[in-house]
Amino acid sequence: MFNAVRTWLKLGQWPAFARGMLAYGSAEAATRIVRLGSILIVARQISPELLGTAALALSLFELVRVLTSVGIGQRIIVATEQELQAICNKALKLFWTVCLGVMGIQLVASALAWTIYPDGDVAAMLAVLSAVYLFMPAGLVQIFLAMRAQRMAATARVAALQNIADAALTVALVLVWPSAWAIVLPKLLTAPIWLIGARKTYSWVPNKRVAAAPASEFADFGPAVLGSELLAAARINGDKLLVGAILGTEALGLYYFAFNAGLGITQSFVAACNLVLFPHLAKSNAGKIDAKFRASFGFGILVLLPVVLAQAVLAPLYVPIVFGASWIEAVPYLALLSVAALPLYAGAMLGARYRALKQPIAETGLMAAATLAALIGLSVGAQLSLATACVGFGAGLSIVLIPAAAFQLLASTKPTAATI
Repeated sequence: MFNAVRTWLKLGQWPAFARGMLAYGSAEAATRIVRLGSILIVARQISPELLGTAALALSLFELVRVLTSVGIGQRIIVATEQELQAICNKALKLFWTVCLGVMGIQLVASALAWTIYPDGDVAAMLAVLSAVYLFMPAGLVQIFLAMRAQRMAATARVAALQNIADAALTVALVLVWPSAWAIVLPKLLTAPIWLIGARKTYSWVPNKRVAAAPASEFADFGPAVLGSELLAAARINGDKLLVGAILGTEALGLYYFAFNAGLGITQSFVAACNLVLFPHLAKSNAGKIDAKFRASFGFGILVLLPVVLAQAVLAPLYVPIVFGASWIEAVPYLALLSVAALPLYAGAMLGARYRALKQPIAETGLMAAATLAALIGLSVGAQLSLATACVGFGAGLSIVLIPAAAFQLLASTKPTAATI
């Protein structure tokens, strides 16, 4: 693998992936600095109850929004030059259909929330946030075309601009109107900012002279990508539900902090690796995908491994300084969960490879096995303690994802009949 990295550097093939990672890394760093400042201000302005109301509404919103991930954009990225315009024409129509459908689902969820939560705020917030889906379709084709062209700096800027505007608006609103709405409304108010930025990343308008591709062209990616995204959502939210149910709310609070302060940081890098690697591989000839996959995998692990080790080893030093002495109890859990970034990285890189090879169903199967193993490991470990729950979560991911990555890396280095 490390020989592949050296070869990649010599051939000058690395900048596309490395520049993309640098762009997303810089954007993520800027976003996190602004978010940290906004969190400190928000925490001093509103009560835990109001924060909980906003968190509930936003969690439900994020769960529903997963339904928009049906593989349309991934099909744009892997399209050939000959079919690209027809694919994009159809993709625009499908984006509108899907987003309006998900908007309807969220309005139904809002109505259900009205019957469950007596104060009505959660329901009202969900209903207001459903308007976000009206902004998405007009910019999604451009975003995925920019990714296809590997204009990662442009797409990273759009995401960073929206996130920073979100944080700034949250601070401004919470200072004049200390309420849950001050946290929720910026998600809608920054949607136009995202749309303007998205349309500037790539110049494209529908070509009416080209017939739209049939919907069947998207069939291979749709169910598989949606399945993978739903599994990721289940893994991200299911662990917290299990910890709360088995160990109680105090343990959940420690786990939630440890997850976000530890694994939450490296997960941004992991997600960026998947996002950048997919179009990087999709533009390659089939015979070069494995070589670029190995080199990219090696490059990413050389960056991630020192960060994970530093998080785990230095947690006793930086947690009380950055977050306060009251969180010292969470240090061992933060260290244990930080290590889970390594199997998640392996899974993200494999997922990008499967999508580039037009085998998204393989990614779905892999993530299903990893999610099930992680949640089972966490549940078994939670019978003993929160520490063993964290170990079980990471072990479940590792048992599935690390051998799968090792097998793929080793298999792709074997000479084929054509090269002997």
